[in-house]
Order: sequence, then structure tokens, then C-alpha cells
Amino acid sequence: MSFETLALFSLACLMLAITPGPDMIYVLSRSIAQGPLAGLVSVAGFAVGITCHALAAAFGLAQLFESSPLAYDVLQYAGAAYLAWMAFQTFRSPELPFLTNAKAPKAALWRVFRQACIGNLLNPKVILFFIALFPQFLNHQDGSILGQTLILVLILNIIGSAVTGTIALLGGRFGTFMSSRPRFQKVQKYLLGTVFAGLALRLAMGRST
Repeated sequence: MSFETLALFSLACLMLAITPGPDMIYVLSRSIAQGPLAGLVSVAGFAVGITCHALAAAFGLAQLFESSPLAYDVLQYAGAAYLAWMAFQTFRSPELPFLTNAKAPKAALWRVFRQACIGNLLNPKVILFFIALFPQFLNHQDGSILGQTLILVLILNIIGSAVTGTIALLGGRFGTFMSSRPRFQKVQKYLLGTVFAGLALRLAMGRST
């Protein structure tokens, strides 16, 4: 895999990680209600869910490429259309409220982990995102699809866990920061939409890697 591909993927991961969403709010609420440890356990649950999504996508894409080379091109254009739709939805989405007094019901840590993992696995937007995003970073001409996936999911989990792990440790202070700075969320939203639009354009025009 080229440095350009890894750098672009890392940028996309960073933008996704710092943009407020359900995962971030779940980690924050658990951290406020039960302490930093519960927040970190939530982060671990999300990481396991993301890894399962990535491996499922890798095995499915590998079989698809072997059975029908044309399907690779079709999947590229379908992914470009989906990413363009994601960019549009991101630009028009409202900012998420951050409640510093959020009180999630307390639960055993294993249940916190399970809820985070299952919630991630059953999230249809996450499933569609992996189908749309991964094909433009995986190249069947560069060797094992599984090997490439393991590299990408490692990068994704390192960046995502670093961001959400910091939120888990900061707890209420992060919630106060976000709730008092609505413009910060707006900037994040437009940056993420721009990343989605750029990835969609890259897919539609084909890849050099």
C-alpha cells in the first residue's frame, strides 16, 4: 500500500473520529455516569465492532473480486455515489447537543462493553460506510485483501480509540467544552463533508494506486 493511500485514509479516520456522533456521545455519557473506566470500556467495545465490520467487508470484497472483476468497478461507482450522499447529509445535518449532565443508567462493565459492540455491529450507517469507504483503499492488485484490511483497521482503531479514549478520560470537561462552542461543531461538520466529497470524487475518477 502506498504512503498516499495510508495518509488519505488516516485523514479520513481523524475527521470521522473528531466529528460528534452517537459513539462519541455514548462514551461521554458513560464516562460522566460511571467514570472514565466505563468510558474506556465503551471505546473497546466500539473497536471490536469496527474490526468485525472491516473483516466482513474484506472477505466479501475478496470473493467478489475473484468471481467478477467487473464488480470492482461497479462497487467503486456505487461507493462514490454513497460518499457523495454522505457529504450532502453531513453538510445539512444539525449540530448535536452535548449535555454535561447526561446520566446513562449505570451498568456492569461487561454490559457496557456488550452494548457498545452490538450497537456498532447493528448500525446500518456503519455497515454502509465500510462498504463504501474500504473499496477505494483496498487494491486487489497489491496482494492480500485481508492483509491490507488489517493494516487499515489498525490505523482506524488507533486513531478512533485515541480520540474517544481522551473523551472518556476528560468526561464532563469535554462536554462543557463542546456545549459552549457550537461553532467548533459547525467547522467539524463542514470539514467532514469536504472529506466525504473529496473521497467520492477520487472514487468516481478512478485511483492511481
